[in-house]
Amino acid sequence: MSTDTVSDAPHPNDATDELRTDVITVLRTVYDPEIHVNILDLGLIYMLEIDPQGNVEIEMTLTAPACPVAGEFPGIVEGRVSEVPGVTSVHVELVWEPPWGIDCMSDEVKLELGML
Repeated sequence: MSTDTVSDAPHPNDATDELRTDVITVLRTVYDPEIHVNILDLGLIYMLEIDPQGNVEIEMTLTAPACPVAGEFPGIVEGRVSEVPGVTSVHVELVWEPPWGIDCMSDEVKLELGML
């Protein structure tokens, strides 16, 4: 599993570029309920894979295992991504390794939260 943040950069010669861009756009509309920052820029999405048939695989984490939305948040993400035209299926897996930390956040979020 990659711990790099999900990139907006297109994958050369990948037929899923447009769908990936649309999924990333939707992920930026899903906000962590406690920190009020979108889950992508917060670094909660560890892996995003989309195959040519529109099947989406996401590995995500939460800021803490005791997060009050831990049981329902992956389903919320799955529901939002499944609404993207061209997505045929979505599987969201909640993972705890590696643990999330402030180093997972984008510099823009760190600046917004006064951490830079």
